[in-house]
Amino acid sequence: MNLPVLSVVIPVFNEEEGLPALFARLYPAMDKLGVNYEIIFVNDGSRDRSAALLRQQFERRPDVTRVVLFAGNYGQHLAIMAGFERCRGERIVTLDADLQNPPEEIPKLLAKMDEGHDYVGGVRTKRADSWFRRNVSRLGNYVRERTTGIRMTDHGCMLRAYSRSIVNAINACNEINTFIPALAYTFAQNPAEVSVEHAQRATGVTKYSLYKLFRLNFDLVTGFSLAPLQVFSLIGFLLALGAMGMVGFQVIHRLVRGEAAEGVFASVMDAVLLFVSGLVLFGIGLLGEYIGRIYQEVLRRPRFLISSVLEKPDTEDQQVAGFQVTPETHAEPLARIK
Repeated sequence: MNLPVLSVVIPVFNEEEGLPALFARLYPAMDKLGVNYEIIFVNDGSRDRSAALLRQQFERRPDVTRVVLFAGNYGQHLAIMAGFERCRGERIVTLDADLQNPPEEIPKLLAKMDEGHDYVGGVRTKRADSWFRRNVSRLGNYVRERTTGIRMTDHGCMLRAYSRSIVNAINACNEINTFIPALAYTFAQNPAEVSVEHAQRATGVTKYSLYKLFRLNFDLVTGFSLAPLQVFSLIGFLLALGAMGMVGFQVIHRLVRGEAAEGVFASVMDAVLLFVSGLVLFGIGLLGEYIGRIYQEVLRRPRFLISSVLEKPDTEDQQVAGFQVTPETHAEPLARIK
């Protein structure tokens, strides 16, 4: 059996309306490459007919199609992790199922890897998203670069290419909360970026609400940097100095005038007290986030559960039905369902 040179990993969640169009464009684009390839779809607990459509597509192209069916909804990044664990190619490409990043752009990433790069990220040009989503993304990119030192122009673009060594390093981490593009960047010795087209979602709705976008960027910052805690330490030190200055002012004012400062000064003190109280509560929440991550790592619960895998059999003993349905009993450490 010839192992594939290229693996394409695609997470799927409630994409019933868009899957036929994806199949119609993805397979011809891959066939044109002229290399052995495999496409791994990971169904992330879809509640529509996505799983049924993936089964049908597997039956049409069992030679290059593999389908991983999750037992529940565990999130996009864990779906990609499941695909990474099962892929066999020397080069691995991730692609969303919504066709906002055209599969016809995959050769651009592979051509960049031919130049000697071990990790190639896509940068969306002429983004077809709303003004709000574009600017939230820019803010997230800015905060991430300043706090983590990870320089990616567009960390929200999932059209990316990874070498086998990078994927092996990611698989060895077994982290519960992670952000795959950033994790790959930390392992890459010669990363690069390439501009890719971006289209408006033709069908369905985005799976990332405002809260999920906030959680995604928050997980990225706290998962790759201690800067938030360090910033709070600095703010606490500055506030302590400011409090000492105010106390000193009060003492001097009483010694000179014989009475404590009132009026505007008292109002300022009240405002400062409210500000510090809010800051302390936020700091406690931030500290709790880090402690919660440690707690989840210590528990070592399964990250995800796989109900079954559809793949072409590797041995003659499995040729009876023409394909293999593998019930999965193994589990990966469980993360928070997002």
